[in-house]
Amino acid sequence: MTALFCSIDDFCQEDLPLLAQTALPSTKGKRQRARSLSESEIMTILVAFHQSHCRNFKAFYLGYVLPHWKEAFPG
Repeated sequence: MTALFCSIDDFCQEDLPLLAQTALPSTKGKRQRARSLSESEIMTILVAFHQSHCRNFKAFYLGYVLPHWKEAFPG
């Protein structure tokens, strides 16, 4: 999991700012709610979900991420 997170975090730091520059502007207002997880943490959890055999994200998150990865993702 650490190697996966490091790869995704490198991508987020290097490539997401470049993608944001070329993206079309949004016509809707943006939410200003503070996030408890970073983009790289969210993407790591999503990639791990797709690599698992779980069909339901809520069951995966509640049954695997919260009990087993609480130290890795404290937010």
